[in-house]
Amino acid sequence: MDTNSTYMLTLESLSIAPSDVYPAFIFGTLTYCFIVFCNMTVLATIALDRKLHKPMSISYPTCFIQALLIHLYGVGSFTILTAMAYDRYIAICCPLRYNNIMSQNNLKKIIIVMWLLIISLVVVLLSLVTRFKICRTTIVDLNCNNPSLVKLICDDTRINNYYGLFVTAFVQGMSLIVVIFTYIQILFACVMNKSSDAKRKAIQTCGTHLVVFLFLEYNSCFSLLAHRLEQASPSLRRAFGLSILVFPPILNPLLYGLKTKEIRQNVLRFYKKRCVQVNDNFMCKYNTWILMCVHVRDQTFLNESSQEPSTSIFNVHP
Repeated sequence: MDTNSTYMLTLESLSIAPSDVYPAFIFGTLTYCFIVFCNMTVLATIALDRKLHKPMSISYPTCFIQALLIHLYGVGSFTILTAMAYDRYIAICCPLRYNNIMSQNNLKKIIIVMWLLIISLVVVLLSLVTRFKICRTTIVDLNCNNPSLVKLICDDTRINNYYGLFVTAFVQGMSLIVVIFTYIQILFACVMNKSSDAKRKAIQTCGTHLVVFLFLEYNSCFSLLAHRLEQASPSLRRAFGLSILVFPPILNPLLYGLKTKEIRQNVLRFYKKRCVQVNDNFMCKYNTWILMCVHVRDQTFLNESSQEPSTSIFNVHP
């Protein structure tokens, strides 16, 4: 990898018509701002510069680290969604045993095993890339990932491809199997349950989870397999790959946060309180401004009156 550290890589862009550049830019900017707003983080200022309109350059080590973080995020998302499906299965199908099965000790074990598995799979995946020296400098995606790094290599990369397919099949396949099994059991439990309120809560709780999982499953599967299909559109592949990083952060706070009654009420109460404070501050400043204007007007009138000559009837003129 040391021999590759001096290369500067070029990121490909989406094939957008000149007339659609500004609408696409506006849409991307608003989406980014909405992500930051939903996650209650600090809104960063986006500087417009003509240099950004050209292909972006990134060093190979930086690209490698970005690929590592993106794959940790992707594999971690699947693993967490799988663990959430199991949690919902225990809560709905085995409610009396939930506290025993999902105890703090068991949760710690699940989290440790889950992240050890995630880190091991991703580190081995990207370590296979470091064996080679790159011969190209153009990243074929909008961000760095394992397939785009492999395409920089001109040597035989069959081991990388085989292991990449194994990781994709293992992570997405195991997640899909667990989700299908748990949701079939949940469906049977809802059908057997005579309480309409319990059915509604179960469907509402599981529906939000299923939306995020299916979105991530389909988009990631297409974006990864499209690298191995020559007839797949590069622009479509890049758009699907970018959607994995953009839309789940939008859906997560909306589906898992605002749909929860307690969180929604507290958020509305917080913003209502802030709006009242802003309104009170505005009215206070407005009233202060009005009083200052009246004071200035009265003071001006008094100054003008004092400068006028007196016109008493007792004045004697020569």
